[in-house]
Amino acid sequence: MADSRPPADATAFVVAREAVLAMTFRDDLVVREIPAPTGLAPDALALAGDVRPEDHAVDSPYGTGRIVVLHDDDEPDAWGGAWRIVAFAQAPLEPEIGVDPLLAEVAWSWLIDALDHRGASFHSISGTATKTLSRGFGSLADEGDGAQIELRASWTPVGDITAHIDAWAELTCMLAGLPPGSEGVAVFGARRGNRG
Repeated sequence: MADSRPPADATAFVVAREAVLAMTFRDDLVVREIPAPTGLAPDALALAGDVRPEDHAVDSPYGTGRIVVLHDDDEPDAWGGAWRIVAFAQAPLEPEIGVDPLLAEVAWSWLIDALDHRGASFHSISGTATKTLSRGFGSLADEGDGAQIELRASWTPVGDITAHIDAWAELTCMLAGLPPGSEGVAVFGARRGNRG
């Protein structure tokens, strides 16, 4: 069996990348590496996650997410460290839930809770929680009303990067209607609207 450990002279990014790519996730979330954006940092790793995808090549109708791990030994002032995480998660909602005035605050609190639950220490966090309501017209009228929640956030991680990836995976599943720690458990009533 080949030794999967990075070489002793490996950079911190190589070590973190190896650890992230060795992670396993709950059965109802498919995570894959995607091309990382260029020009943001000397080192970057990007992942996409889809909740219960029917086709692994497209975003899931239940929920999807992206996360980018950035590393720069020069420690940009705005980051306050050598690492930065940029995360995105979105999921369709029932229109009745989409009009809840506290929805954005709840979605943001789920991110903080997921980070805390996984022991993922952080600082310099910022982001947005956006709720979208939609109604089809013309040839899209039959699709009816729809709603969606989208969360975008970035933060400077402290400690183990894998804890932050776990938190993002948990958040992506929570936005899609799956409770944390429900791996392998069927969730009744997780019906979503036709439009996203």
